[in-house]
Amino acid sequence: MVFDQNEKVTLISPYGGKLIDLLIDEADRDSLFSYSTSLRSIQLTRRQACDLEMMTVGGFSPIDRFMSESDYRSVVRDMRLSDGTVFPIPVTLSIDSPELVETGSDVTLRDERNNVLAIMRVDEIYQPDRDAEAFAVAGTGDGKHPLVAEMTRWGRYNISGQLTVLSLPKYFDNRDLRLSPHEVRAGLSSLGRSNVVAFQTRNPLHNAHLAMTTRAMNEIDATLLLHPAVGMTKDGDIDHFTRVRSYRAVARDAYASGTAMLALIPLAMRMAGPREAVWHALIRRNYGASHFIVGRDHASPGVDSSGVPFYSPSAAGELAETHSRNIGVEIVSFDEFVYLPDDDRYEEIGKINKTVRTLSLSGTQVREDYLNMGKLLPPWFTRPEVAAILAESYPPLSRQGVCLWFTGLSGSGKSTTAENVSTMLLEHGRQVTMLDGDVVRTNLSKGLGFSRKDRETNIRRIGFVASEIARHGGFVICAAVSPYRQTRNEVRQMFRDGQFIEIFVDTPLSVCEGRDTKGMYAKARRGEIANFTGIGDTYEIPESPEITLNTTKRAAPDNASDIIRFLATKGFIDSTEPEPVVDSYI
Repeated sequence: MVFDQNEKVTLISPYGGKLIDLLIDEADRDSLFSYSTSLRSIQLTRRQACDLEMMTVGGFSPIDRFMSESDYRSVVRDMRLSDGTVFPIPVTLSIDSPELVETGSDVTLRDERNNVLAIMRVDEIYQPDRDAEAFAVAGTGDGKHPLVAEMTRWGRYNISGQLTVLSLPKYFDNRDLRLSPHEVRAGLSSLGRSNVVAFQTRNPLHNAHLAMTTRAMNEIDATLLLHPAVGMTKDGDIDHFTRVRSYRAVARDAYASGTAMLALIPLAMRMAGPREAVWHALIRRNYGASHFIVGRDHASPGVDSSGVPFYSPSAAGELAETHSRNIGVEIVSFDEFVYLPDDDRYEEIGKINKTVRTLSLSGTQVREDYLNMGKLLPPWFTRPEVAAILAESYPPLSRQGVCLWFTGLSGSGKSTTAENVSTMLLEHGRQVTMLDGDVVRTNLSKGLGFSRKDRETNIRRIGFVASEIARHGGFVICAAVSPYRQTRNEVRQMFRDGQFIEIFVDTPLSVCEGRDTKGMYAKARRGEIANFTGIGDTYEIPESPEITLNTTKRAAPDNASDIIRFLATKGFIDSTEPEPVVDSYI
């Protein structure tokens, strides 16, 4: 992107005074690359690779490494680095065992495809407090929170040390928009306004967002930085390809020339609500923003296991405003917007007469209601070009993917009920993939044992395969004991909202043991099988499954019919019954 229509202006300084740059000169790369191949390697997760990139280009300035123990504990406790600088989110690199590295040694950091990214000199190895971190950062220990669920997979130790970055992660999409803080600053400076207001949403840009951003620009005479995160958001969110297409369309057509700039940020979100809002604001300062828009429910993952929102709607804005002076970024906060049909405009709910509050509509609900029916979103809700993009990516629910996840004790009737459901779905014209726990262990998870760690690995593998099937529009049925609530919550996070339907087959242990069709309970009682669920290991009952089945009072075909009716009500299958065959002979 080239911006040269105005004389350059001076933007706000980076957070901490200067932009960190960890990327080595090209002239030194070959020799260091050769050295990196001789070192022990650590393979980074997608989140860790995003964090490394953000540190390298200066997006996380002033930090220049994965956090030391003193910085980590200070951030968890006080939202500040050990030197007192406000920084609300820990940025750490975890490993499973301290034997993997030695203090004072160098290790190579590689991405998920094994490409060399950086060399780290290991200065510290320390044990984090994951429980304290979850409650401090996410505000909860509930496994339905995506960050809390993910943290259970992190290593037991953190490492820290000086970074020498050889290369950044490689991307093949939207390369013209993947701009570093230096590049964004240059573009914003060319647009001629020293005030810059940044905006981020995990959704496509709808008319309410346009009203919000336009009002902010006008109130403070600012350039708009549209800055969507494309590193990691919440599993199940609209994919970033669709979001970026909608951003391009709106940035091109909805704002006056020279008033807005679109760029992508490789940020891995934590969905940490209030703390995340402060973090997003200070990060945008590094990209040249003097102001940051915080709307209702900023960076919220939704509701907890009890159906209660993780954060109050205004919590993010309130905390961001509290720290606005410390981070040097002014917070522009807005209440909920409502559509006023008589005036064909959006207005902030706090600035209008209370009698029209009934017109307030949930943007997410409107989007889901229309897209799930395969309809174009209405013009009052979003621009036609955005509606067309979303319609291409979202067929009606009857053609979208969904996962039925049967969980319960061995012998509870999961597989029998699942097979009945599969047959009925085929009758309704849906193609079905069955992932039965026993079959998966024979193939996908062959070699895994029955320790808790191996069981969790097995369930995550099933979940990953199922989520890929659903992502491509397939109907997938999983029948696995999956005894641990936390792991089931992790799997849920792999799907779009509404795509994962947990079915608890609630059959008492005594009934399951009485059936014992495979003889497993008898072996467990004799001590031949260790850690057998229900005998030597616990089964954690789901807290809020979408469906609960009773197999002692209802037969499998009846339970299956109940599930089919549930799916029809939700729109995942045609609600009409299949035509009966009266006579197959001529």
